[in-house]
Amino acid sequence: MSTEEKPAAAAPRSLAEALRERDDASLAALLRSRPDLITPVPTDLTQLATRAGTRASVVRALERLDRFALQTAQALAVASDPASYEELLGLLAGDDGDPAVSAALPHALGALREQALVWGGDDRLRLVRTARELLAPSPQHPSPTGLGPTVREATAGMSPGRIQEIVATAGLPSTHDAVSAVASLTDLFNDPERMSALLDEAPSESVEVLERLVWGPPYGQVTADPAARLRWLLDRGLLLPTAPGTVVLPREVALRLRAGRAHRRPEPLPPPVEAAGTHRPQVVDATAAGQAYTALATVEELLRDWHEGGPAVLRSGGLSVRDLKRTAVALDVTEPVAAFWVELAYAAGLLASDGEADERYAATPAYDEWRERPAAERWARLATAWLAATRTPGLVGGRDAKDHTLSALGPGLDRSAAPEVRHRVLALLAALPEGAAPSAGSVLARLAWERPPRDGRSGGRGAAEPAGGGDADDPRSRLARWVLSEAEMLGVTGRGALSAHGRALIGAPAPRRPEAEPEGPGDKLPVHHRPAPPPAPLSPGEQATAAAAAARLLAPLLPQPLDHVLLQADLTAVAPGPLQRPLADVLGVLADVESKGGATVYRFTPGSVRRALDTGRTAADLHAFLAAHSRTPVPQPLAYLIDDVARRHGHLRVGAASAYVRCDDDAVLDEILADRRAAGLGLRRLAPTVLAATADPAGLLEGLRAMGFAPAAESAEGDVLITRADARRTPPRTPPEPVPEGPPVPDDTLLTAAVRAIRAGDLASTAPRGPAAGDRAGGGGELPRTTAAETLATLQAAVLTGEALWIGHVNAEGAASRRVIAPVRVEGGFVTAYDHTADEVRTYPLHRITGVAELADEDG
Repeated sequence: MSTEEKPAAAAPRSLAEALRERDDASLAALLRSRPDLITPVPTDLTQLATRAGTRASVVRALERLDRFALQTAQALAVASDPASYEELLGLLAGDDGDPAVSAALPHALGALREQALVWGGDDRLRLVRTARELLAPSPQHPSPTGLGPTVREATAGMSPGRIQEIVATAGLPSTHDAVSAVASLTDLFNDPERMSALLDEAPSESVEVLERLVWGPPYGQVTADPAARLRWLLDRGLLLPTAPGTVVLPREVALRLRAGRAHRRPEPLPPPVEAAGTHRPQVVDATAAGQAYTALATVEELLRDWHEGGPAVLRSGGLSVRDLKRTAVALDVTEPVAAFWVELAYAAGLLASDGEADERYAATPAYDEWRERPAAERWARLATAWLAATRTPGLVGGRDAKDHTLSALGPGLDRSAAPEVRHRVLALLAALPEGAAPSAGSVLARLAWERPPRDGRSGGRGAAEPAGGGDADDPRSRLARWVLSEAEMLGVTGRGALSAHGRALIGAPAPRRPEAEPEGPGDKLPVHHRPAPPPAPLSPGEQATAAAAAARLLAPLLPQPLDHVLLQADLTAVAPGPLQRPLADVLGVLADVESKGGATVYRFTPGSVRRALDTGRTAADLHAFLAAHSRTPVPQPLAYLIDDVARRHGHLRVGAASAYVRCDDDAVLDEILADRRAAGLGLRRLAPTVLAATADPAGLLEGLRAMGFAPAAESAEGDVLITRADARRTPPRTPPEPVPEGPPVPDDTLLTAAVRAIRAGDLASTAPRGPAAGDRAGGGGELPRTTAAETLATLQAAVLTGEALWIGHVNAEGAASRRVIAPVRVEGGFVTAYDHTADEVRTYPLHRITGVAELADEDG
């Protein structure tokens, strides 16, 4: 029969039949949008439809709808089953019609069909049963539309006599049975003219009652003896009793009062993202680059503080509140900002716990490698880690479900939606004209439209609720606020606008130029257009490429490291910019940072000079270093300070006895014994030049330094121990793995294989076995039999065409079976295939296959 002669396909009777009518591209789109359906791969389309209708899968799908698509699903839940396209349009656009709704409805309905939440033609639209149960109204769970049950549902338990009384009072002719009476009352409420005439007779107090219930919730409480305004409504069925003391506004009445609308405010279009101000792109990029450099300096300062072992790890994991406060003071930032930098270093794999008995945080070996990279590449690593991390620093200090405080680096900070929200916020910024900074409220409103906050039942906000600027308690709104502030601190944005390197980081297209330059940074620039769909989150390979592109754009904007400082007579050195790595490392040991900013001021103190001498340098080395890297002569006070500290350095020697002090000058030991501050060290003289102590060597060193001496530690052999600031490193550690929000989105290769397997399995389950050349089985359930050459040729052809086949197989025990397989490879005397009977990939020896047979088409 030709294509033209075939009769028109009958309307699908189930979701499985509707899926069977889809092409491969449509099935792949379904599996991509709902990846939980592919884990594991369904055996056929019937199993796929069953899985698509489970409660967990439907809830997940509803949670990923935008607001108008969700409103469309909610309208279908209160419409007829099945409903026509015209009925659905009337529920959304109202009696007067809304052009925006009419234009947007095909797209929303297409999205519901693509996700298999709605099936059937425009004349018979059906919402998946589970979705209808989730969204339909009930006394326990009012509908998000605010509508109540229908007249038929509300009168189900009412006596026939009472129904006839209502019909008579409403001015309708009496009927012989309750069913026809309910139908007559329903027709009255659905007739605009007769309904208007009935409401015109209503007392004003009764109309006020209806107005309070019309937009929901539709339930109200009444006494045993209702007031006259309620009695008038009850007698005419405009309110119907559902339980003792409870009445409900029937759905048909509410829709008439709403002019046919299921929602108070349909939202067919996303709210625009408005620009609160604009700046020149060069200013944005320069500001963001300055923040990026500050981010690098802050992370280095944090880990330099923890070189010799950072704070202890709490027994429950994480950083104590006291240690977080100390870190904030050291970085000169607030505690929430300090938590962000700590978590960023952890996400980038630069910081971890050392895993020892006295577990502490310290830099990882990856930190040393990171420090040697160019500044732009170091920033790209931090920014990439931030984009992908599910750990959320903004939660630090809050409470978990068990009322435990959430600590930095501790458990409970993962939020699987964080990467998606970060990417989406940056994509919204990328859709604005270049240099435009959005208002936070418009960004939150847009996100709330794209993914409505959960209402605890269907995953979406009720349509009767105002959209506003985002619910402050909504987790996604909180995440979005944190993204905006974190992106500014990290240097992805500058003055609130997305920078060029930030745009490259997410793989966004070239920026759109504004039509006119604004007068100043305070000008308003509303964006009324609907931007193009944002780029999807990048794969790991694409993200690496984007990070490299971002680093290339950022590199020219970062200041070049300097090889000199300016020494001053007040024992300070001024670094007019970032310093080269060797110079910064040595100067960081030789002096203390006094102030930071565009220029860093270092101060030389006896303690800092002693610290440099402890690393094995001599006074001559320090003089030579300063002379080589100073653009000004070495001031005399600084030279005297170095010589004075060096003269006294190592004069005392501390070793392990528990501890001891030895010195060639016994007068110095007499001075120590006479000092009252030495009482806690437990010192006693063993020899004219040796003192023993009950304190450990580290405590003894610290105590003597506090008394103004400059002791040096020595080994058991009597050699001076040289200490280095970077001695403490953790074993190699991998960065924390992000916690996914659900099953990963399958790639194209997996989708193609899955669709092929589902099609083959569905064909195997629905089609009869067709005869094959040489098949001598004789029909029935006997094994297909072909020659070895025919078997090999047919299997090789099936590998190329992707077709499924029947095979007869005899196992090692001699048991025979018929199986449906989709061959993948034939080589070495074996065939590897997806076995639809066993639902797995198997390998069969060719000599155990009795024969092959093709699957017949359904029309046979």
